[in-house]
Amino acid sequence: MGRTLYLECYSGISGDMTVAALLDLGADREGLLKTLDELQVTGYEIKIGRVVKNGIDACDFDVILEDDHEHEHHHDHEHDHEHEHHHDHDHEHEDHHEHDHEHEHHHDHGHVHRNLVDVNEIIDRISGKEHVKELAKRIFDIVAEAEAKAHDLPKNEVHFHEVGAVDSIVDIVSAAYCIDDLGIDEVIVSEIFEGSGHVHCQHGTLPVPVPAVMNIAQASGLPLHITDNDGEMVTPTGAAIAAAVRTGDRLPERYIVKASGIGAGKKDFEKANILRAMIIAPAEPEKADEDEIWVLETNVDDCSGEAAGYTVERLMDSGARDAFLVPIYMKKNRPAFMIKVICAARDIEKLEDIIFADTSTIGIRKYPVSRRILKRRNITVSTPFGDVNVKASEFNNKERYTPEAESVKEICERTGKGWQEVYSVIMSSLHN
Repeated sequence: MGRTLYLECYSGISGDMTVAALLDLGADREGLLKTLDELQVTGYEIKIGRVVKNGIDACDFDVILEDDHEHEHHHDHEHDHEHEHHHDHDHEHEDHHEHDHEHEHHHDHGHVHRNLVDVNEIIDRISGKEHVKELAKRIFDIVAEAEAKAHDLPKNEVHFHEVGAVDSIVDIVSAAYCIDDLGIDEVIVSEIFEGSGHVHCQHGTLPVPVPAVMNIAQASGLPLHITDNDGEMVTPTGAAIAAAVRTGDRLPERYIVKASGIGAGKKDFEKANILRAMIIAPAEPEKADEDEIWVLETNVDDCSGEAAGYTVERLMDSGARDAFLVPIYMKKNRPAFMIKVICAARDIEKLEDIIFADTSTIGIRKYPVSRRILKRRNITVSTPFGDVNVKASEFNNKERYTPEAESVKEICERTGKGWQEVYSVIMSSLHN
């Protein structure tokens, strides 16, 4: 049985941060190093150690390029940033020497311009591990799409050293290996915090988020949270990893942390520059939530439709599982409506207060009901329109799928296509 990974990206995300967090979570270091040997890429060494970020002990993963030791791996080098290529963290208690893994063959990587075909050929040198190769290729493909859009070129015609750089190959293959080694099959990614301002790269001065990151976020629906930190917190490799592995963005209402790992970033901000990775499992629901639900209802014949509609919106925003209006006739055959609410026991008083405040009712009926709940989960499905949120439920060992209405609506508004056409394409994508 697979496990669920939660990536908490409140200080951004990069390739090296991700690998470090997953190694700290328990991914097999020796297995990773053997897999990297199979790539037959030379001109670098790997250092895995410990550093302190704002008083927090974290794993540190470095790809040190042979002809560039004076400015060790800073996040990734996808777009050849010229800013801060040195290590700027304090090595209060490094133990890098324990995991040095040096490739002593010189390799003029700085002038190699690889395309996606070249990179895929390198990845295919890995023996077995089909899931690792598939995920690594998917991550590279996302970066390539973003760079191609940024440079206005077809993806397969883009020759750029950013994707082909040794450190990017190592970071991406390492992340794919660790995900596979940990037995991860679902990944929840938080909103991703990003800096602001500008950075310098080979193309000149660019705004943050840089174009490749912005393109990945746009194509994959990654939620960005812009902060006032000066500089880049999200690299294209980090964004591509998040986009490739993410299966959801909502945590269970209650969950248990089975294991956790912390990966260090290479910058220092006011808040700790770390990426936290956690193996989580849904907590057993409280008995009242699973077996018993409450119904609140009241009849109203002397308040406006506008007030009633507003009340239902407020009820839904305040935690009601469902809230709706039912047309009825009251005494003397007066047209009226019933406000009906389905909620958990803990929310009863809060929702009653809303009904009393926003309507003219003077009484609310309430009673518990039992219910049967199908197993269900939220998944993300790739479609020609981009990733779409879909609700999956299980009945008689078969899954049923329902695209989220808001996702369908967004696609219709963005593309100008009709609801039925969009819905049909999404359903076809589910079965491909």
